[in-house]
Amino acid sequence: MLLQANRMLARLCSFIMAANEDIFFNVLQTSRSRAIVKYTYLLVTLIVFLTSPLLASPKDFKYVTCGSVLKLLNPMHNVRLHSHEVKYGSGSGQQSVLQSVTGVENADDGNSYWVIRGKTDAPCKRGNPIKCGSTLRLQHLATKRNLHSHYFQSPISHNQEVSAFGENGQGDEGDHWSVVCKSKFWERQDKVRFKHSATKVYLHITGDQFGRPIQGQREVSGYSYPETGNEWKAMEGIYVKPSSD
Repeated sequence: MLLQANRMLARLCSFIMAANEDIFFNVLQTSRSRAIVKYTYLLVTLIVFLTSPLLASPKDFKYVTCGSVLKLLNPMHNVRLHSHEVKYGSGSGQQSVLQSVTGVENADDGNSYWVIRGKTDAPCKRGNPIKCGSTLRLQHLATKRNLHSHYFQSPISHNQEVSAFGENGQGDEGDHWSVVCKSKFWERQDKVRFKHSATKVYLHITGDQFGRPIQGQREVSGYSYPETGNEWKAMEGIYVKPSSD
């Protein structure tokens, strides 16, 4: 368990060191793997204390901001958006470049962190709140591939395939998603949707489960209509505070 926590810490800590703004680390403990959560929380809290001149309280982080690293929960199925270096064996046939994206129940899995980025040709300013209706990219922290979709069927439900694509954050127009929410900005407590800019489908969980080698993980796909299966909520993560400059 400590090895898993150390690997997650290495990536989270490198992100903290690279940021210039004040950062708040928010961890929600669960009934599973409490040893990993406690160990990770204590060490990351120490690092934040040493690298940040001012620690902010949770109320200062009402919004999801550019550059934040977070997990996304699908409340209907109680799974978090997840990816890993397992390629699709069907669908588009581009297995060499497309990494699978799934939903997992384990809230402590370190492969469920995503970085909020701006569009490829229009980067957002680190710490700025994300506006509802704006276009962004979700970059997988561990593999640096972007959440991606295109006109191919998903392996199980035959909705539209969703994958992780690109190298070191460099992808294409299929990596762009717009944030659908009701307020002016994406609020952390609100449920939001992600609408694929190129194909107009919503990031969706059907409840369908994969077999080996990712047995029990839920299929993530693109669905044509808004419904509860494509609602998402910001959860655990590192939230970058807006700059005071």
